[in-house]
Amino acid sequence: MKRPTFLASLCAALMLIPAGAVAQNGSQAQQNSNAAAEQDNSNTWSPQLGASIVKQIRDKITSLPDYSVFDSLRFAFKGKTVVLKGYASRPTLKSEAEKVVKGIEGVEGVDNEIQVLPPSPNDDRIRVAVYRRIYSQATLRKYTSAPPGFGEGPSVAREAGGITADPPIGYHAIHIIVNNGNVILSGVVDSKTDADVAAIQANSTPGVFSVDNDLQIAGSGKQGEK
Repeated sequence: MKRPTFLASLCAALMLIPAGAVAQNGSQAQQNSNAAAEQDNSNTWSPQLGASIVKQIRDKITSLPDYSVFDSLRFAFKGKTVVLKGYASRPTLKSEAEKVVKGIEGVEGVDNEIQVLPPSPNDDRIRVAVYRRIYSQATLRKYTSAPPGFGEGPSVAREAGGITADPPIGYHAIHIIVNNGNVILSGVVDSKTDADVAAIQANSTPGVFSVDNDLQIAGSGKQGEK
């Protein structure tokens, strides 16, 4: 999966945080690492206003209470219209993201292309299994503040609405998208080795049909192996 090229005028605002720094700085830094913005030549804002709007959109989206390790959102611009993209494990996240972006001064419209993932007990099982396999690896524990053992205890919310109704709390540098057994890994990690370890763990999970490794390598702009 190829990402559009970012405009140079917004590169500084869109730099993804190295995952090592994420582990040190907590949830805000982690969330910044998982919200990317795309830009095209039709942008009509000044560079300064454009950078400010990018930051506001990123901050508002990543601070939404429904945004979790099982979601991945990004955005692009068409003139002064914001195009929301990515995957939401709950319908409320799609509507919440549109609402907060519409409230930003200077944004004239929102084109909401966020894909809401269908409810699926099998996908929920895969989410839990991939999460456990990735975040139980010693080399990948630095990418989360959540304690080990997620999903082992009882949860009323989980029993009623599936794992997306009760996702693990804390920051997560590696996000896990599951759609009909197909997995997408997104976020930023420190090295290609870490990206490969995460992909191997996802690929090794029973029931997973395919893994698209969209993990970015901090400071390089490169993606992990597909």
